[in-house]
Amino acid sequence: MLCDSAQVAEGKLYILGGGWSVTGPGLAPMAIALRIDVDWASAEEAHHWELFLEDADGGQVVFETPEGAQPIEVRGDFQVGTPQGVPEGSDVPVNLAINMGPLPLPAGGRYTWRLMIDGESKEEWISTFTTRPAPLQAL
Repeated sequence: MLCDSAQVAEGKLYILGGGWSVTGPGLAPMAIALRIDVDWASAEEAHHWELFLEDADGGQVVFETPEGAQPIEVRGDFQVGTPQGVPEGSDVPVNLAINMGPLPLPAGGRYTWRLMIDGESKEEWISTFTTRPAPLQAL
């Protein structure tokens, strides 16, 4: 879920300004709140996740930095284990909060955050948003 800010505390996911799909124009903070349900059978395994920001054509969004052009991507790992008191066979939730500073995205664009877990992506793991067009300048 796209939101203004997110936090994980004591296993709970706290979301501020969640569920938007239009932002800008101009700079605004952005966060992605994720709940990943891990199958009981793979709860003991280590998992790798990646989030990629893509443009309307499916290409990675890149920005110039002092080190050269860099794609907007975030990655990490998790391993949940099987929590005490959770019935065997249950999915085990993992909550993640990824907060970002403002991204200088052009006005009037369409973008997608694509999540991959262990090299796999599913249609329901994407979140698409639009940046509003720039306001018309008065003459």
